[in-house]
Amino acid sequence: MEKKKTKKQIRPGWDEYFIGIAKAVSARATCLRRKYGAVITKDNVIVSTGYNGAPSGMKDCLEVGKCTRKELQIPHGERYELCHSVHAEANAIIRASGDELKGAIIYVSGADHGAGECPSEPCMMCKRMILNARIKRVVFSDGNGKYHIINPKDWLKKRV
Repeated sequence: MEKKKTKKQIRPGWDEYFIGIAKAVSARATCLRRKYGAVITKDNVIVSTGYNGAPSGMKDCLEVGKCTRKELQIPHGERYELCHSVHAEANAIIRASGDELKGAIIYVSGADHGAGECPSEPCMMCKRMILNARIKRVVFSDGNGKYHIINPKDWLKKRV
């Protein structure tokens, strides 16, 4: 006798659904090191998306064929001022209005070139932007096929 699937087994939950969309958005990234995608939602409706890449009008790393941080062997999470890209979270935030951002949820997913999914916790600068945007919830990939859910106000417990 075949076991009947429940509704939860047939359809992904909202967090799983939107983290999957963030992963798809990351495919547009122009970074040679890692590809990140972000999706901002409000009331389960997509408000904005963003991926990491050079500012409008500037040649990106794919076009130039090199990454300054990679050439200098700078570890992940350090010396972002040498990076030519705008982060996925920042790009998603700047494309939405303040009203759309207040109380919204941001989903972030990333992938290493050739190595698969990677941890996608927002950096310190993106955390500050998320706080200023008044986003109420952050969902990010852990690099192992799961995700974490954070209330950005928890970041205020230690200085970001």
